[in-house]
Amino acid sequence: MASPRVLAIVLAGGEGKRLMPLTADRAKPAVPFGGIYRLIDFALSNLVNSGYLKIVVLTQYKSHSLDKHVSKTWRMSNLLGNYVAPVPAQQRVGKHWFLGSADAVYQSLNLIDDERPDIVVITGADNIYRMDFSQMVEQHIDSGFPLTVAGIRQPLSLADQFGVIQADPHNPHKIGEFLEKPKNATGLVDSPDEVLASMGNYVMNADALVEAVSADAKNEASKHDMGGSIVPRFVADGAAGLYDFTFNDVPGSTNRDRSYWRDVGTVDAFYDANQDLISVYPIFNLYNDHWPLHTGYTGLPPAKFVYGHRERLGHALDSLISPGVIVSGGEVVGSVLSPGTRVNSWSSVRDSVLFDGVDVGRNATVSRAILDKNVRVEEGAQVGLDQEKDLERGFTVTESGITVVPKGMVVSR
Repeated sequence: MASPRVLAIVLAGGEGKRLMPLTADRAKPAVPFGGIYRLIDFALSNLVNSGYLKIVVLTQYKSHSLDKHVSKTWRMSNLLGNYVAPVPAQQRVGKHWFLGSADAVYQSLNLIDDERPDIVVITGADNIYRMDFSQMVEQHIDSGFPLTVAGIRQPLSLADQFGVIQADPHNPHKIGEFLEKPKNATGLVDSPDEVLASMGNYVMNADALVEAVSADAKNEASKHDMGGSIVPRFVADGAAGLYDFTFNDVPGSTNRDRSYWRDVGTVDAFYDANQDLISVYPIFNLYNDHWPLHTGYTGLPPAKFVYGHRERLGHALDSLISPGVIVSGGEVVGSVLSPGTRVNSWSSVRDSVLFDGVDVGRNATVSRAILDKNVRVEEGAQVGLDQEKDLERGFTVTESGITVVPKGMVVSR
């Protein structure tokens, strides 16, 4: 039997309001992560490693840097018709932009009509994880359901942030009930402090998808959302399958990072996910060469650490240091430094995330902070040590005390 034709759709139009100010000038999937990556690289790497090489990326909100990254980085050989194509909102069916994820698919049905797939894989663009989608597609085909939803266990306290799945008591591969962001969810029978949350990853028969989003577009009362509108319809019809992410077996994964998945929807969650990368035995392992994470940085010089005097020692500990970084007589501890960053003499960067091109001046201190691209910390200045002063300067400070400095800011003493 011939393999089914699969088209992958990546939903990358999210505004990411909870991740402000990191999304003030860019779409959420374009936010840098882990030094050299963008958030979207994780979804695209998973699809490509799964063998799905016909991918469209639906973009909308402040998409220039996202479109540029996808176009420059994700180039496929067109010999076999493979591609990763960014597709902006085009108002093809009316004078309005995407009203939700289901409407984004509906407004892009021409892509499905052009490719004529048997199956469509739909995924978000801003979560951190590894997943072999081919295993989910295989279960989807075997189940006979027109829709399969991927689920993962999450703390009960976070239930109001996700679509919550309850399995059919007679069939663990079938969804019995689906609640979109419930306020009073109940825990699992075998784990009362957890719920089974939708990952926002779907596998659908192409004809069922076309019919569902077309019908949804005619419903003026609908939220036009995949999780809030489309999935409940299939659940009500007894036609929604459940794929348990726990059983996804990614080559090279360890017991420590198996089934890792993070929704980086808030600044605190984004910061914590970066911190997950840097321990000796990381909770999420970037160094799994059996399931590589692809991105676009090339042509940069190696990182450099200079000055070895006791009073001016350029060094980094428990940190991720990207190509093009120069640590010149300063110290870096528990941090992630992106390409082109410079840390100058007698300065200290601790427990922080620095985006591309940040310059930390002499005798400066950065602690528990996220510095966006091209931020310049002047000589002797401090970030993250005095929350009231950081707020007075217009910086964002989260509930957990993470200071965020917007792109291009100059931090003075």
